[in-house]
Amino acid sequence: MKEFFKKRFSLTITLVIFVFFVMVATFLLILGSMLLLQQLGVTSLPASPPQDSKGNNEHPLASFLLFLGICVLLGTALTAFFSKKALNPIRKVIDAIHKVADGDFDVQVNLKGIGELEELSHSFNKMTQELSSIETLRSDFINNFSHEFKTPIVSIRGFAKLLKENNLDEEEKREYLEIIIKESERLAELSTNVLTLSKYESLEIVTDIAPFRLDEQIRKTIVLMEPKWFKKEITINLELEEVIYNGNEDLTQQIWINLLDNAIKFSYHGGVINITLMKGKHGIKFIINDEGIGMDDQVKANIFEKFYQSDTSRSKLGYGIGLSLVKRIVEICNGQISVQSELDKGSIFTIILPYS
Repeated sequence: MKEFFKKRFSLTITLVIFVFFVMVATFLLILGSMLLLQQLGVTSLPASPPQDSKGNNEHPLASFLLFLGICVLLGTALTAFFSKKALNPIRKVIDAIHKVADGDFDVQVNLKGIGELEELSHSFNKMTQELSSIETLRSDFINNFSHEFKTPIVSIRGFAKLLKENNLDEEEKREYLEIIIKESERLAELSTNVLTLSKYESLEIVTDIAPFRLDEQIRKTIVLMEPKWFKKEITINLELEEVIYNGNEDLTQQIWINLLDNAIKFSYHGGVINITLMKGKHGIKFIINDEGIGMDDQVKANIFEKFYQSDTSRSKLGYGIGLSLVKRIVEICNGQISVQSELDKGSIFTIILPYS
């Protein structure tokens, strides 16, 4: 509260000083005008006219025009000086905005002295940092997207050319055909994921809503993905309350599939995944906790971005679409998603869906 009043009063004092000098300038202008009117006889005149240094009477109009000019010049100078001083921080912000408009997201503004201006400076710098981060992610998105599509296409083309040669035996042909099929499936999966994400990004209203058992849907998802977690000898612990949820069943199933798939991918061999579903105070709470490689702060900040991959050497584990899809579906369902993670200690994803 003390800091709040300090900021408010600092701006108030600055404005008061500015207005005070403007009023002084105006007062001098009015005073000069009144004295001029007196000398012109419009109002009462002084008892005796002014005299110069030789004792001669000065012309009243000339003397008071001189006084009026001094008042105008002094008032104008004071007003111009303090208005420039008051508007100088705003000019700095305007110049910085022009630089941002030209694509320079590294520009920073450092305003001191007035609370509101310091707050504006802080907010502006935060904005440029976010814009710079978005620009970096956009570039990474284009590069990753191009790479993910180009790699299987180049592979298919290369092995197809090899198959045109007549000096290959049957075993080599089968091997090359198997690679072509695998790469084709990879390309088809990537295309499907991109189309699915695009579909849900444009979706605003959930249709085909009906009540269903959310806990049973999660169990079915775990059974569906048994080959993946069984292959890595992962133990899955369940603690699921009976929950009736009113929503789109196909839509919500995408959440559990992608979160469980993500937890399996980044779990160590023989690891443990804990899954909890409960009725909370603010909604239905789903928690999935793995004991895998975890994430640092930078990865956590970008984990829901499309095609973001924290480790390019692990790119074959996925395409960076699953968590983006999860976040979008949760948003469509008016829910919330959060993540907690530490390197080599695993990750905890928490989803809260509102009661229907």
